Amino acid sequence: MSPPSLDLHRNHSFLDLVSYGRRGPGDGSRLSPAQIAHIERTVRRTPEVMVKISGGGQSVRAVAAHFKYLARRDFEIETDDGEQLKGREPVKALLEDWELDLDAVESRRSYRGTPGRKPVKLVHNIVLSMPAGTPAAGVLNASRNFAREQFALRHRYAMVLHTDQPHPHVHLVLKAMSEQGNRINIRKETLREWRREFARHLRAQGIAANATSRAVRGVIKPHKRDGTYRAMRAGRSTHWQGRVETVAEGLRAGRPPTESGGARLLDTRRAVIQGWLGLRDSLRADGREGQARDVERFLKGMPPPRTEREWIAQNLLLHARKGSDREREALTR
Repeated sequence: MSPPSLDLHRNHSFLDLVSYGRRGPGDGSRLSPAQIAHIERTVRRTPEVMVKISGGGQSVRAVAAHFKYLARRDFEIETDDGEQLKGREPVKALLEDWELDLDAVESRRSYRGTPGRKPVKLVHNIVLSMPAGTPAAGVLNASRNFAREQFALRHRYAMVLHTDQPHPHVHLVLKAMSEQGNRINIRKETLREWRREFARHLRAQGIAANATSRAVRGVIKPHKRDGTYRAMRAGRSTHWQGRVETVAEGLRAGRPPTESGGARLLDTRRAVIQGWLGLRDSLRADGREGQARDVERFLKGMPPPRTEREWIAQNLLLHARKGSDREREALTR
């Protein structure tokens, strides 16, 4: 009998446990030490790494502008061969060394005349991030080791550590075309694997880090795309403002928020709970009663699943309760 797995996203195993390797003959249902360590990190809510693709550039000019933004406030650019770059001329020399102009010509030639197709990116901007309070030097070292292991001798890259926000993060600029002439194809599974590897490199630096999906952790806060999130923070997101106003209007009219994705959320949560209960039973079968109880406490602490509209409504009502009588009346009348 193998440990329980859960097909949440097309054969991706529950909690990514299978990715840690296979058990040897005769192990039966026993969980491996790596699998148990992953479970422990998750139920103890170890800080989760973030790895995402945020922009890039489809032209040499756009890539140069991107590097200019990354190098603001005298942040240093570190190349794949260990050089530290500052200023306009070194960055210009870096772009020439990467021969992005040749990639741009090939991109235009490949996509010329194809309806609805845009030139592909010359570079990808990969953001490697950890929560506030994480040592910035450790994040940089882990990012450096991650990049070397993933891309050295195949794809050119450069990185910049940013510490002007509470959460330290590294922008890893990756040349899309490899030295062997192959273009990198970044899929969802690629990002999942990169999260696991980045977390592993952080732990090697002595930094507690984990990589588990939002659904498995019971995270309910809506995940916003980068541009929408920045617009929300700056108060410029008309899409978000419209949704908030619609929910508020419904609350004033006594209509509970509804959304088409609610049934799917509930199905996913039921599957997640089933998977966690299976892991709890496997831990008990291995004689790990304390860890099985940790799983039960983790499940009890999961917030109920909510759609984006329900999440907005909850926050509006919470804000109203903390606000003045006038605000409460405006929301509920």
